[in-house]
Amino acid sequence: MNNLVSTSWLADHLNDDDLVILDASWHLPAAKRDAKAEYASAHIPGAQFFDIDALSDRTTALPHMLPTPEHFARDVGALGVSNNSKVICYDSVGLFSAAR
Repeated sequence: MNNLVSTSWLADHLNDDDLVILDASWHLPAAKRDAKAEYASAHIPGAQFFDIDALSDRTTALPHMLPTPEHFARDVGALGVSNNSKVICYDSVGLFSAAR
């Protein structure tokens, strides 16, 4: 299976039942950009916003630490992700935060 897909592949598969698209955009504070607001104004049709801050381990003061498997499964499940999903993650900078 490919780890990357082309925009034409995605356009051809937007309506696949097993496809989940996640906008995983995140910006450093110095960029003065609001990823969630940018998602609200424009995103790939059908995409869900993957909020890395909300889906992180909140028991530590360190940023963006991986949550427990149960916490992660619950939260991505709420975004429509299952064990049978093909998940496409993207960000507005170009593999800055989506890869994380």
